[in-house]
Amino acid sequence: MLPDLNRLRVFYHVYSLQSINMAAKNLHLTQPGVSQHIKKLEFEIKTPLFIRRHKKIIPTWAADKLFAMVKPFMETLGSEIKNISKPMDHPYGLLRIGAPLEFGKTYFPAICQAFRKKYNQVTFKIRLEEPDQLLDMLNKGILDFVVIDYFSAKDQFFGRPEQYKIDSLAEETFILASSKEYFENMMGKNISFETLMSMDFITDEHEPFILKHWFWHYFKKSISKFNIIMAIESHQALLNCVRLGMGLAITADHLIWNEIETGKIVPIFPTKEKVLNKISLVQLRDKKATLTEETFQTFFKKQIKAKENLK
Repeated sequence: MLPDLNRLRVFYHVYSLQSINMAAKNLHLTQPGVSQHIKKLEFEIKTPLFIRRHKKIIPTWAADKLFAMVKPFMETLGSEIKNISKPMDHPYGLLRIGAPLEFGKTYFPAICQAFRKKYNQVTFKIRLEEPDQLLDMLNKGILDFVVIDYFSAKDQFFGRPEQYKIDSLAEETFILASSKEYFENMMGKNISFETLMSMDFITDEHEPFILKHWFWHYFKKSISKFNIIMAIESHQALLNCVRLGMGLAITADHLIWNEIETGKIVPIFPTKEKVLNKISLVQLRDKKATLTEETFQTFFKKQIKAKENLK
């Protein structure tokens, strides 16, 4: 049996505010009334939710888990209930979208701004995370759809691609990037396997998976160790390290297109066959998209295609 929904609503406010007194004021209830709701909820789910200290409450592990389940529902309900009486013939309301960090930072601000010029009743909540985290949030209903990059559906979707609707948006080329000075002075313009393996590398991954993939693609050699002189979580910081001539790093060509064109950055291609990374829009196959989702997705695809054609 599900817990009383009104008690879950009270719990949501208590947890969010970390205060029974403040929750009581927000809900226009008495403090004892709020406390009684929490006690009854704890009885229903048969576990304590808060540890009481003097003038302070501390959420338990069970409270953290319950809040993670309740939060998406409460926040979606709060943002959508005001729109429930509006006509359904035009886009409106909140879109919850996920994307990789650099792709999201590069494309979403301008595209969302352009979309809102046409449909100003649409708002956005954008999550920028790793693909596996985005898929997890999609599966849990936290996101409406996601844009992810991956080498292959088999690798990325954990053997279950059939549960997703996957629409290809674009392909980006992964390059091993070097500053012009590093390429000329440190490498002597030599891109042999032996020379590359003696160079310094920068990565923004905990495990240099993409770097390993790049070397396997071109040299069919499995590399267990690189001379990584810096691991940094920001891709923009990684690119700055390349610009400074600290070493070599993997990036997508479109992120530094102008610098490649002007010769400031040298893309290294040991052979003509390039490493391609697919960008796709992914949603759950059994979820019916709303008019707002469909309209934005169509708009988004056109915007990405237009940007690709400008390269």
